[in-house]
Amino acid sequence: MTTDPLATLHARLRELQHLNQAMALLGWDHEVTMPPRGATGRAAQRATLAGVIHEKMVDAELGVLLEDLGNDPALTADDRANVREARRLRDRAVRLPRQLVHDLAETVGLAHAEWVAAREHDDWSRFAPHLARIVDLKRQEARALDIGDEPYDALLDEFEPGARTAALLPVFADLEAALRDLLAGLDTATPPPILPPGPYPRARQAALGREVLVAMGYDLAAGRLDVSAHPFSESMGPGDVRVTTRYDEDDLLSGLTATMHEGGHALYEQGLPEELRDLPAGQAVSLGIHESQSLLWENHVGRGRPFGTWLTGRLREHFPDRLAGLDPDHLVRVMNVVRPGLIRIEADEVTYNLHVILRLRIERALLNDELDVADIPHTWRELSRDLLGVEVPDDRRGALQDIHWCMGAIGYFPTYTLGKLYAAMFWNAARRDLPDLDTHLAAGDCQPLREWLGEHIHRQAARQPAADLCREVCGHHLRADDFVAHLRGKYAAPADPDTDPRE
Repeated sequence: MTTDPLATLHARLRELQHLNQAMALLGWDHEVTMPPRGATGRAAQRATLAGVIHEKMVDAELGVLLEDLGNDPALTADDRANVREARRLRDRAVRLPRQLVHDLAETVGLAHAEWVAAREHDDWSRFAPHLARIVDLKRQEARALDIGDEPYDALLDEFEPGARTAALLPVFADLEAALRDLLAGLDTATPPPILPPGPYPRARQAALGREVLVAMGYDLAAGRLDVSAHPFSESMGPGDVRVTTRYDEDDLLSGLTATMHEGGHALYEQGLPEELRDLPAGQAVSLGIHESQSLLWENHVGRGRPFGTWLTGRLREHFPDRLAGLDPDHLVRVMNVVRPGLIRIEADEVTYNLHVILRLRIERALLNDELDVADIPHTWRELSRDLLGVEVPDDRRGALQDIHWCMGAIGYFPTYTLGKLYAAMFWNAARRDLPDLDTHLAAGDCQPLREWLGEHIHRQAARQPAADLCREVCGHHLRADDFVAHLRGKYAAPADPDTDPRE
């Protein structure tokens, strides 16, 4: 009996995806529930599994299958996308020695615990040797991949396929100039509006977070809400997409916005097409598109006046002792304060991308061997002073604040800015197609927006590259104009205490 090559390919690709999902589950457990003494054993487990995945991906028979099917004119559009995406992933894998894959997985597994401890104790020297090892391995990875014109291209390409540093730098430069200009015209000295002081008990914050996630459309029967040092979402498959957040009893909005942000990621994963389950074309197309979904929910919905009307009622209900007199106008003003600060994930919409630019500059310098790991804290302080006008008092709120480097995710940060740009473009497209959107959001009804995103973004998955998806949904390529216009419309005019941002 002749074996169907397409069925064989599907079986191989599903096996690889199941192994990747197992790796994701190990990672989630590492962050959320694993006891501290499990770090060494978990690093070994993940390194072994990474080696198995790599070996299966570079298997010669898979390469032959992909080559043969790539020339088959009878393939459906979805299977052409499966072959295209699988070939892209395999092409990266075959360039990487298995030992390098193993060493990276083991190193980041051990680095995480040291990063957590280093941040807790404000001790850069504790994390620095692990980061130096990661940077060395990532330089090796970039050389082995040999993608683009500089080492950063090879790492960026993992998260935003097809993106190149040379193409992004002018966009980032224009954006930086616009942000600096906008920031210079804002009053950041006057004391900002605030919510009544806490405490806001963690249990009530968690209950509020679950209610907001459900209103957004997150399926709690196919997910969880937990706590981690750094909020994240993780997908172990369509029926298991988990969200983590963190709570500060003195800062109610920090946890709430983080929950909405990660909920946006989770909605994307839960909305991927069932018919392409566990196949490459059925996965997220890029991290920039992924970030657009989290940022659209966090900023355009969560910080917007319409949704704020509904959210105010929920805040009163959950915190009657603190917020019984809260009104939507005040809440929206509080949520849209612009203040240069130290922490990226707590940054406002105007200054956030300056944090990303800071990290981009450091990462490129590291990969180009222009910066030593030991000198990162000093460089971080200088860039923070130049870009944000803030003085960094310690490494805990400086170079140790992000989880990405201990994960080996160098090249990831630009996708946050790409996500901001995509989010503004998709938001404008949704508002064009949904003229009653504000009315629905003011009632806490997110279904029209969720369904629009499901149709235009989520169920499209990786059927086409991110650039093509952007043009199809918005009618033009990626640009900063929509995002800059969004910020100028919200912040450029002098603040009127009786008027709030439209979005």
